Formats: sequence, C-alpha cells, structure tokens
Amino acid sequence: MTSREAILALNLLPSIGPVRISRLLEAFGDAEKILTASTNQLLRVDGIGNETAKLIADWENLVDPTKELAEAEERGISIITRNDDSYPKYLLQAYDAPILLYVWGEILPRDRHAISVVGSRRSTAYGTSATKKLTYQLAHAGFTIVSGLARGIDTTAHESALAAKGRTIAVVGSGLARLYPPENLTLAERIANGNGAVISEFPLHRPPDKQTFPMRNRIVAAWCQAVLVTECPAWSGSLITANLASEYGKSIFAVPGPIDKPSSAGCHQLIRDGATLITDASQIIDDMGELPFSYQNEEPQQKLADSPELPEEEAKILAAMPAGEELAIDQLIQHTGLPSSAVTAGLFKLELRRLVRPLPGFRFIRR
Repeated sequence: MTSREAILALNLLPSIGPVRISRLLEAFGDAEKILTASTNQLLRVDGIGNETAKLIADWENLVDPTKELAEAEERGISIITRNDDSYPKYLLQAYDAPILLYVWGEILPRDRHAISVVGSRRSTAYGTSATKKLTYQLAHAGFTIVSGLARGIDTTAHESALAAKGRTIAVVGSGLARLYPPENLTLAERIANGNGAVISEFPLHRPPDKQTFPMRNRIVAAWCQAVLVTECPAWSGSLITANLASEYGKSIFAVPGPIDKPSSAGCHQLIRDGATLITDASQIIDDMGELPFSYQNEEPQQKLADSPELPEEEAKILAAMPAGEELAIDQLIQHTGLPSSAVTAGLFKLELRRLVRPLPGFRFIRR
C-alpha cells in the first residue's frame, strides 16, 4: 500500500476527523504505521478512544482506498495530500487542515492570492448586485475567488469571477460524486474546465449533512487572505465562517445594507465587531497592499512565478509608463503603437486593477 492510499483509507473511515488523524500521524510518523498499529498502541495517542481504535484496527473490512482512488481517476478527480506541492499553503496553516483534498480541476500557485466571498443562500436583489460588482472587480484585479458553491451569494460570486475571466475555487460540503446543490453542476463544470477547481475533503459519495457544511466553511475561511461578507442575516452560517477566518488571522470585510432589512443584520453585526465596512473592491485591494499581477514586459527577476500575467495589451501599456512620469493618452498611443480604443480600454482596466492612477487633463501615472 502506498502512503497516499493509507492516508485515503484514514480519511474514508467515519467519525475520526483531521485533528485526530494529525495526532496519529505525529505519533506514528506515517499513515501506513497507523493502519498496522495494534489497538493498545493506538489508545496511547491523545484523543483516541476505544471506538476510534477499533475502527482503525478493522479498516480493511470497512473501506477500500484502492477502489476510491480508481473511481476518482475515472472521474478526472485528483487527490492531493498535505505533502503535495499543490496543497494550498494558507490551508496548511490551519490547525485542523484537511489531510487530503479531492480536486476537480486544477489548483495553481496563483490561487494563494485569494479572497473568500460568502453570504446568504436567500440573497436579495441588493445582495446579488453588491456581490456581482465587488467579486467582478476582485477577480479582474487578479484575486482568485473562493466560495462554497451554495445557492445565493456563493453562486453569484463564482459566476461573477468567471464573467471577469478570473479564477475561482468552489469548496463543497459533500463528496464530488454527490455534488450539492445539484442545480450547480453546470457551474461546477465551468469552474473545473480551466477556470479553477471544485474542492472537497469528503469521500466521493459522502452526502451533505449538518456536519459537512461547517467543515466546508473552515476551508473557505482558511484558504484566503481575506473574507468578504456581502449579505447575511444575524443567524447566518456566513458569520461562523467570518469568525473562523478571524481566528485564522484573516482580514474581514462586510458590505452594509439597509438598516431595516434583516438580510443585512449579520453584516452590520460584523461591522460593529470590527470588520471593515466596504462599498468598493478598491478598498479591499488597497488593504491587501500587494497586487497579485506580474508583468509580461518586466525583467524575469521582477516577476512572481505564482502570479497571473496581465493581458498583452495591458502589459504593453504599463511597460510604456515609467515610474513617476505622467503621460497623456496620445503619448501612450505613440509609445505602444496601439489604437486609441485599445489604450483607453486598457487604461480603464489597469485603473480597476489599481496599477495606474488617473490625473486631471486625461493624464495617467503608474502606481
């Protein structure tokens, strides 16, 4: 048995969880030794009781990691563990990080530049509009959008990231063979087809339940650099996700809403508790400090290997703007050789990405 199959076997066993598996790995060194350990040896590990020890000792009669791995490969799903380079680095910092992830699609190094967007499943027109605007701006600026593929705000966040030709990660609260909600299967396919990944820590056929969703939420909270809550009532699970993210040391942003609408009461509570009130993505981007983009026309040592590249025309415009020098649009047309319409559109996009700043007299300066 390979190390990956042994870890998969532990993950398939019910009611153990990543924290106890982590303790076992710390005690025994690797997953194969856990599966061959005696009941007495297992009981010496903190947090491992009789029931858990018996489950592990009887694992061969309970789970089939070889079959699970074969089905995952047949479905085009990869399985990565904490030891793999593609495992998200921010997620590794969580004390309860999943011991493995099922990945439909591809995780790229640039996905560490991530903002999680969460909110109500019963979103209003106001919440949907705010989510579309902010998520589109963030994705266009190069941030990967992480959300939970749920109805409402999550769905809008993923769709807006795709509309911005950005990347998005959908973390689901079920096995990938039991995708929930089922009406988002087409959206999941669009994400997995070159635009990000659909992620789960659960066995392929695990149905969603009251336990899987909070576990899903901790991944959404831990993966990102910051969490944006666009709309949620006072009793929303989005508040739990935001609180978890705060415990992980992430920045929390919340969108204010009408004061007489219960649908925004959760956001107002977060703001009272210290979340940053935001009305435009530029406020988040400024708070993040460093933008994720690298520039195609910069020297190789100035580029970040794990950052997305600017589209060619935008990179060309930016390369024609020396630091600290104010340039008019006609100068940029002359320097780049691009048509005026392309320069105008490119400057607008670079402004959205917070890479250039407009000045009076239709002049621009590189930030």
